[in-house]
Parts: sequence; structure tokens; C-alpha cells
Amino acid sequence: MEEFTDMSENNRVMISGEIVSEPVFSHEVYGEGFYCFQIKVVRLSNAFDIVPIIVSERLMDTSEYRPGLYISVLGQFRSYNSLSGGPKLSLMVFAREIKFTIKAEPEAQDDNQVVLNGFICKQPVYRTTPFNREITDILLAVNRAYNKSDYIPCISWGRNARYCGKRKVGDNVVITGRIQSRKYQKKLPDGNVVEKTAYEVSVSKLELLSKESTAEAAEPALI
Repeated sequence: MEEFTDMSENNRVMISGEIVSEPVFSHEVYGEGFYCFQIKVVRLSNAFDIVPIIVSERLMDTSEYRPGLYISVLGQFRSYNSLSGGPKLSLMVFAREIKFTIKAEPEAQDDNQVVLNGFICKQPVYRTTPFNREITDILLAVNRAYNKSDYIPCISWGRNARYCGKRKVGDNVVITGRIQSRKYQKKLPDGNVVEKTAYEVSVSKLELLSKESTAEAAEPALI
């Protein structure tokens, strides 16, 4: 995949995969329409993640984006508030550049790299599973223009989890990892159970930039 061009240095995504859903109109901002679709991103283990992409109509002809085609995306991992059905934080890859391409080797791992420079905004939660697997959850606030921030959940494992679990609220860190999707079941007030999908960054590396940093709170972005 090509190098990043004209992008914010504190939020960078390179990802590639197969389109698995038709583009659907999402919303409009100042007369600019945005569309959402999903891509299937294969891991080294041959498991895969289904990752949502959001893109401006100025970058796409919706008739060209068909399931089965393979694309490469340069962009940012963003969060925004969806007010339909109550406030909810949604996570998507905001596309800055998209190219149709061909996967060199059908069984190869797809590109999936995220680099985030942000501030820990909740105390990291360290825990162990019943099988003694160590996990730490981190919520990272990544600033962007117009006094907005993206709030990105991150998860680390093993020795990384022990190190991440020692971090504090306000620490400025750089996280390198990959976007992953995870299915879970949620029980509704009426007793019904529905399957939902959570998105997070699986941390491969965390670099501490400052031990004591204070970040101003910013509004969650709408897009």
C-alpha cells in the first residue's frame, strides 16, 4: 500500500479488504453526503474482521462499489455520536483515499495498521480471563481539528497488557495496532437477546510520550 498523504499525524489507518456490503447513505454535512459500507479484512490466522468504512460522495461513485471487489483505504479511525435510538458511540474508518486493487495472494493477510497519538481518558482496566490470559482495556482520546476528539477503545494482551495496565489517565501515548471486530450478545429490556458488533484497536505496541500530561476535554465528533 502507498504511503500516507495529506493526513493528520495523530490518527492514521492503512487497511485493505474485500467489499462485502453495498454502500448505504449515512448522513449529510453542509451539503456533502456520506456513505457507509463494510469490508472483510483477513488476519494472518485466516480469521477475519468486518470493518465499516465511511466515505464522502466526492470520493466515490456508489455504483462502482460492489461486493466482491478488493480495495485499499487510507484514512482515520473515528468515533461519532449516533442519536438514532439514543446516544451511541460508533466507530468507523473515515476514508481519505480509496483505490481499487487486486489481492496479490488470495490467502495472504490483508493490510490492517492503525497508529494513534492520544491521551488516556479513563483509568485502564487490567484483568485476567478464566484461562489466565492477561488483558487491559484502554480508552484513548485522539484530538482532531475544530476542538473535536475521537474516543477509541483499545485492547492489549499478555506482557503488553501488564505494561498498559500501569498507565494513568492523562498519559500521552502512541498506540500501534490493528482494527478488529468482535461479536457479542446484548440482552434488551424486554428480555430479547440481540447480536452486536464491537470495534476496537488490538494493541501491538504502546509508547509513552509523557508521564504526566493534561489534555483538554473535547466534544465527540459527529463525523
